[in-house]
Amino acid sequence: MSKNDLDALRKLQPVLRVAPQPRDLNNNGHIFGGWVLSQMDIAGGIMAARVAQGSTATVAIEAMEFIAPILTRDLISVYARVERIGRTSVAIRLDVIASRNLGEEWVPVTSGLFTFVALDDDHQPRVIPESSKTKYLS
Repeated sequence: MSKNDLDALRKLQPVLRVAPQPRDLNNNGHIFGGWVLSQMDIAGGIMAARVAQGSTATVAIEAMEFIAPILTRDLISVYARVERIGRTSVAIRLDVIASRNLGEEWVPVTSGLFTFVALDDDHQPRVIPESSKTKYLS
């Protein structure tokens, strides 16, 4: 992640902000990658539901790379940006930033592209409203 990308994220509000707990640590003293992935999926689901104006489900996660570990005293923020909206699906870029030293340092942790499908009451794919394309892709 470039310095410009990091500066751009600082201007946005995170979709989710979480303080990891000691139970989320692996044997190396870092936060489990699976815990980070679940927080990203929660944040992505929140954003996808806004875009789809209803229920969604995760259908794909593109390659992720862990850039830096999350430590026990970090506060993580998950930022979401809509990359594309299809007929029934939405792709959301999720970036995780760790805030260290009481917010003095921002450390990019990971990024991933998550795809969600909009669901109807029978849990079948449904069309995403056109108004979402105007609102989230402009």
